[in-house]
Amino acid sequence: MTSYEPFGARLRHAMDERGPLCVGIDPHASLLGEWGLNDDVAGLERFSRTVVEALSDRVAVFKPQSAFFERFGSRGVAVLEKTVQAARAAGALVLMDAKRGDIGSTMAAYAEAFLHKDSPLFSDALTVSPYLGYGSLAPAVALARESGAGLFVLALTSNPEGGEVQHAVRADGRDVGATMLAHLAAENTGEQPLGSFGAVVGATLGDLSSYDLDINGPLLAPGVGAQGATPADLPRVFGKAIRNVVPNVSRGVLRHGPDAGALRASAERFADEVRAALPTG
Repeated sequence: MTSYEPFGARLRHAMDERGPLCVGIDPHASLLGEWGLNDDVAGLERFSRTVVEALSDRVAVFKPQSAFFERFGSRGVAVLEKTVQAARAAGALVLMDAKRGDIGSTMAAYAEAFLHKDSPLFSDALTVSPYLGYGSLAPAVALARESGAGLFVLALTSNPEGGEVQHAVRADGRDVGATMLAHLAAENTGEQPLGSFGAVVGATLGDLSSYDLDINGPLLAPGVGAQGATPADLPRVFGKAIRNVVPNVSRGVLRHGPDAGALRASAERFADEVRAALPTG
């Protein structure tokens, strides 16, 4: 039994207080260049610090993409540690986008890296891949529960290649994506006000009414902004589950840096558009 408030409860509060927007921290080389920064550790640190300082008091969730930090080796990971700690200290939730997936003790070690309270990379939630079988995520599920953290499981992703796995039909007639959603609904049974085990479901996928998205957990929706989806598309894609959607915007906000005021203005525009798309009452 955890002594920490579960991630789902903290996320619900943050979404209700700040709006549901999730902003990525994606310092890829081209974006560093657009900001006039060098593609090196100093540029990485400046970029990340600017985003956190500009937005940490107004967005519900930050989603740093681990790969863009890892590419600089241990010095990049050190910047990631500082970024996570600064964002959480400022009151934002941190969803680490690392998409880890393995079996047994290796999965447990990945979980310890991001979900153990004593880890310098401890994050409020972690993206994970279930495609070694949902059961392979058991060590991460267990540690997330113990630490009051959450998971976002890749279920129906927006990349075209994902369909060959996620839309494959099992012997029971249900496709793999729907199976992942069912597992998550089971994890979240009875949790209030929101379960801690979410799904990644692309905002660019169009009508998903054939899927049961009511998993009593959050739905991370990448694809808003540069990938073509708009906040106005969200009700059509997510239907009755819209209140639990966490729209993720990365380049759509980040391209306005390094000016802090422009970053804030862009994030606020997206947040206002998301609020306008949500049902009232």
